Amino acid sequence: MTESGEQHHVDCAVIVVTYNSARYIDGLLTSLAADADLILRVIVVDNGSADDTVERARDHPDVICVETGANLGYAGGINVGRRHAGPCGALAVLNPDLVLEPGALREMYGALDDPAVGLAVPMLLDFPGHLYPSLRRNPTLTRTIGDALFGQHFKRRPVILSEIVRDVREYHDRHPVDWAAGAAMLISAACDRVVGAWDERFFLYSEELDYATRARAAGFRVEYVPQARARHRGAGSGQSHALIALKAINRIRYFEKYGKATSAMRAAVLLHELLRSASASHRGALLAVSRPSTWEPLISGLKAGDASGRRRSRRGRRRYAGTLVAIPASGRRKPEGNADSGGNREEDRSVHRRTRA
Repeated sequence: MTESGEQHHVDCAVIVVTYNSARYIDGLLTSLAADADLILRVIVVDNGSADDTVERARDHPDVICVETGANLGYAGGINVGRRHAGPCGALAVLNPDLVLEPGALREMYGALDDPAVGLAVPMLLDFPGHLYPSLRRNPTLTRTIGDALFGQHFKRRPVILSEIVRDVREYHDRHPVDWAAGAAMLISAACDRVVGAWDERFFLYSEELDYATRARAAGFRVEYVPQARARHRGAGSGQSHALIALKAINRIRYFEKYGKATSAMRAAVLLHELLRSASASHRGALLAVSRPSTWEPLISGLKAGDASGRRRSRRGRRRYAGTLVAIPASGRRKPEGNADSGGNREEDRSVHRRTRA
């Protein structure tokens, strides 16, 4: 801060939306110290954690911790962070269960030197170091059907039959992409100004797809930067029944927003869930997709359930822990390794020296 109370201009404002992320938040904040040549402003937006996430974040004196007081979802949390970002050259949106490899932010920041690049995304790895297929193609009816029928099989199938980029050869070099999984991204200040707020109607899932779609419509490019790497504890983990249903529903809502073939898309999403209906969670998603009247109550239930997290029993908190971030602390997929990622006090101080409020 200046003496007049105004915020300094920083290279990058980092927004981290948390929910019961105490086991991971120190690891992320510590890893930010590796980009020592960037001046950062770190904003942790907490969506009502029942653990000591807020206390851990506040152990870092130069981290701005904002408690929303309600469950705003991931897009809503990002929008709160944007309001606290202050003057900056770029906005980073990071999941709390990430650890950035040294220089990751710097590599993505360098990609923004090209004014045509509005978003830069890194290579995502799980903690043992295996590649996570984070790149995506624009969703279409044929790709949704292809992914429904083939799933993870036939990884080199024609691009018209897969939204997920599964061919590892596509991850070797820097290139433009349609969009990417939202665990980590860097947004130029110009892109943020033009595209504006994240669409909170999605609450969770498809919000990063929607943002990338709007950015590309505004003339910006999404750039994959493999020299920037982040290890993600959520890569490969499971989801609650409600979140699997919400993920399927938001696929349809995305197409509705852009006026595309929603009846055909609903049929394709129904096919996806039907072919996986041996799982109770996918049976629930199948039922939810077939009953649009349940969509808003589902989101309301997630908001009410997690917003009351501080009053829940420990058993109840475990059920909902980490479900309100894009790739949550409890994870979308089975985490590779369960070690707590908290850093030591000396490492914490290194973060403080390299951030500016």
